[in-house]
Order: sequence, then structure tokens, then C-alpha cells
Amino acid sequence: MQLQAAIDRLSLDDAAALAKQLDGVVDIVEMGTSLVKDYGYHGMITMRAAVQRSRLLVDLKTIDEGAYEFTQGFQAGADILTVMGASSHATIAAVAAVTQAAQRTMMIDLMETTADKQAAISDFPEAIYCLHHSTDRQDKMAPTATVAAFHQQFPSLKHLAIAGGVDQAGAAALATQGLTDIVIVGSAITKANDPAAAAHDLMEVVHK
Repeated sequence: MQLQAAIDRLSLDDAAALAKQLDGVVDIVEMGTSLVKDYGYHGMITMRAAVQRSRLLVDLKTIDEGAYEFTQGFQAGADILTVMGASSHATIAAVAAVTQAAQRTMMIDLMETTADKQAAISDFPEAIYCLHHSTDRQDKMAPTATVAAFHQQFPSLKHLAIAGGVDQAGAAALATQGLTDIVIVGSAITKANDPAAAAHDLMEVVHK
């Protein structure tokens, strides 16, 4: 399992500085959606310059204009881009084509999608399907149970990620379960007194 560190809600300078701290420590550094919205294409280029050893995911959350947004995102240097599962099948197919041509990776964010919608977009075997619990919701997600239920329903989808309040205990349980490719952690790393040390501790759990 790989560890993705999500960086959000910082100035671009602070985000780039934090990305440099985490570069090579975690498997994937994420430029969160707030940074994309605040700093756009220029911000993507800045984050790419800060991340040289880890992979860079840019959380575009594309929902339309898929081919254009993914073309721009990969041109800016992203290794992985995100598209919302709530978007049309045509949009997901368009970004899949751009992703394949660029020889990069796409992640489909399943936030608030129904089982029927998930079934309708389950025909992209090379994509990473991300089980994503909304930050705005007041309830908490049970990570291993969420992954197990999805895997039971869609056993052919082999690339899974999970995000939304995952802490070290949750990451350890996911690693033991062995069904998840990527665990996405935000504040447990970025708000720690020593983010690199917190990331290192999580890496030991994730890669055990």
C-alpha cells in the first residue's frame, strides 16, 4: 500500500515548502483542490518543481471539460489527476483517453456516488477508484468496512484508494486488510508539529 499526503488550505509558498519536506518521504504528494482553485495552473507548476522524488497528484476534481482539464494538468507536470465519479461517463472516457495518451494515471473520486452510478462507471480497469468520505459530513467512515463492501460489489476493480479522516490506526488496519492501493492522509501529517516525522511513522505502518 502507498501513502498519499494531501496538502490543502495553505499559501502557495507554504504548500511548496511542505511539499519539499514530504518529497521522497511519502509515495505521493497531493496538491489539494483548495490549492488548485486558489493558484491554478501556475500553482501546479510550482508544486511540480517542489516534488521531484515522489509522484504528484493534482486534485482537479474534474466534472466537465474533461479532456481540456486533464491535458492542462498533465502539461503542468501532474503524475495523477482526479475526475469526479459523479460526472458523465463521456467525461470519464475523455479523461481516460488523455491519461492513456500521456502515459499517466487517473483517479476517479467516488464521493457521494450511489452504487448504481459506481456500476455505470466501473469499466475503467486502469483507473484508481477512490472511496472518499466528505469533509463536510459529520459522521465518520469505517475504512476497512468501506473498502470490504466496495471490493465485494466490484471485485474486478483492483486499484483502490481511500480518503477521509484516516489516522494511523486506520492506515494500519487497511494495510493488514490488503485490499487498498493508496491511503490518503491529510491533517494527521500536515498539521503535525513535524510533518516529515509524522509521514515517516505512517510510511512504516503502510509499508509493513
